[in-house]
Amino acid sequence: MQQIAPESVLSALSWRYATKKFDPARKIPAGEWARLEEAVVLSPSSYGLQPWRFVVVGTAATRAALRAASWNQPQITDASHMVVFARRTTMTPQDIQRHIDRIAEVRGIPASTLDGFKNTMIGSVTTGVAGFDASVWAGRQCYIALGILLSAAAMMGIDACPMEGIETAKYDEILGLPAQGYAATVVATLGYRAADDAFSQLKKVRFPAEQVVKHV
Repeated sequence: MQQIAPESVLSALSWRYATKKFDPARKIPAGEWARLEEAVVLSPSSYGLQPWRFVVVGTAATRAALRAASWNQPQITDASHMVVFARRTTMTPQDIQRHIDRIAEVRGIPASTLDGFKNTMIGSVTTGVAGFDASVWAGRQCYIALGILLSAAAMMGIDACPMEGIETAKYDEILGLPAQGYAATVVATLGYRAADDAFSQLKKVRFPAEQVVKHV
């Protein structure tokens, strides 16, 4: 693997900000968007279970309906691309088996050799396990994927805005997510900042590292 220079990583993360105003005339090239989709698919998750679906909304009418369910925030329709991070609302032994089968397929091993791992997952993250809320757990995994997408976009020079200001029940209805076993969790809009987005000129505000990083 070719190492990315640390200063390049920090430069990209310093450059990015939650873009408030996108240039609707600028679109992310198809090849670059395909790479971003690959990046978010590579996101880590608990046990590698990937309890999510990334809904890329491209239809103008659907984007307009979702904007109305997003407090009329213009990023929803003006950004080049929009991704709804949807979480699994339940986790069943069948979901676990699907993961096991995929591991066996990719790594070329018998699924039976993963029985111990499978049973551990069934006993930890399936709906019905005492004290476990599959929907809450899956929602946390979606935020890991969101972070990966935002970071990948920044390193590619693509702007993005994470957005929680959405009416999730209306999103679910518009996108038909409940029937698929999913629920809307958070949104990312991506594209290129407008030249007159005043927020792009503001200095990034973070607490000093010595105040938020603790060594023990």
